[in-house]
Amino acid sequence: MKILIVKLSSLGDVVHALPAAQDLQAALPGAQIDWVVEPAFAPLLRRCAGLGKVIECNLRRWRRAPFSVSTRSAWRAFRAELDQTAYDRVIDLQGLSKSALVAYLARLAPGGLRVAMAGRTDGSSYELPTRWVAQQVVDLPWRIGALERSRLLCAKAMGYTLPQTVTFGLVPQPVSKLSPEQGTAQSSAALPVVALLIGSSRADKQWPIAHWQLLGKRLCADGYAFAIAHGNDSEEKQAHAIAQGLDGALVWPRWGLDAMVDAMAACVGVVGVDSGLSHIAVALGLPHVQLYNFDTAWRTGPQGHAHQCSVFASPHPSIEQVWQAWNSVRLPQVQS
Repeated sequence: MKILIVKLSSLGDVVHALPAAQDLQAALPGAQIDWVVEPAFAPLLRRCAGLGKVIECNLRRWRRAPFSVSTRSAWRAFRAELDQTAYDRVIDLQGLSKSALVAYLARLAPGGLRVAMAGRTDGSSYELPTRWVAQQVVDLPWRIGALERSRLLCAKAMGYTLPQTVTFGLVPQPVSKLSPEQGTAQSSAALPVVALLIGSSRADKQWPIAHWQLLGKRLCADGYAFAIAHGNDSEEKQAHAIAQGLDGALVWPRWGLDAMVDAMAACVGVVGVDSGLSHIAVALGLPHVQLYNFDTAWRTGPQGHAHQCSVFASPHPSIEQVWQAWNSVRLPQVQS
C-alpha cells in the first residue's frame, strides 16, 4: 500500500496532521507513506518517524514568477519526483485549491483513489476544487478539532477504527548534535530551561511584552532559566527586552525548524502563544501552557495531556492565570 498525504501548510496545520500519519502506519503495517509539503516545513517531517519521501512543493514562491527559468526548472523537478510513485491513495488533508492541484497531479496506481473532505468544518477553510478532483469524499462532523479532523478523515478513507491514543512521531536529535554556530539550548548555570514562544504571525494572538517580562522574572526566582525563540527582527528585539537584566535568560539564535525542535525537546517546559512552534511543543509531549486571546482552544489547543493546558481570556490572559497554569503542568521533579 502506497499513500500520499497532501498537507502543504501552515506549520500548525502540518503538526496537527502528524498523528494521522502515525495512525496510518499502525493500521497498515508496511505501508509507504509519503507527504507533499512546503519547503519551510519539510525539516519537521524529516523528524517524524516512519514517513517515506518528503516531497517539497513551493507553490507559494512559484506563483510569484511562474514563467521564470528557476520556477520552470523547480516545477519540472517537483513533477518528476511526484511522478516516481503510483499511489493507492492520495489523501488531501488541506482542502484548498493548491492541495487539490497537487492531488490531481499525483499518479494513481490501478484502482487508486484520490480522497478529500466532503466540505468545510467549523473554523476551517475549504475550497471546492478539493471535491472536484476526488473519487472519494469523506463526511466529517461540523465541530471537530484540527487534529481529529485529519485523523478521522484518514480512518474513514482507509476503513480502520480511530486509535484512542494520539502519537505525533516526532523524534528530536540530542542537543549535543547541534552545530557550534547554533549555540546551546541550555543555560550556562545548567538550570532547567523553560522555552518562551512569544511570536505569532498574527499580532492579535500575541501576549503583552510586560507580561512576558514578569513571567521571566518569576521563572528565574523559582529556579529556572528561560529561553526565548524568535522568528524575525521585531521578535528578536522583544526577546532581548524580556531577557535584559535577568541571569539565566537566553535568547536563542534564529534556528531552522529542525534545530528548534531539538532545542525545545531539551527543555523542561514551554509557555507560548497559539502558534506553530507552540503546537510542536504539544507534539513533543512537553509540559506546556498555550495562551489564547480567542476562544478557539477547543479546535487547536492541547487535548487530554496531564501536563499540557490552554489558558483563554479576552483581551488576553493575565499573568496570574498563566502562572497558576504553569504551576499546574510543570513536572514535580523540577518544582522548587
